[in-house]
Amino acid sequence: MIDAIVGLVLTIAILAYLTYAMLRPERF
Repeated sequence: MIDAIVGLVLTIAILAYLTYAMLRPERF
């Protein structure tokens, strides 16, 4: 159960980072 929660949080964090990166390509 803990592993599922950690996996979900990591997935959301990665998606949020990718979205932020696409919105601000100059940050790369």
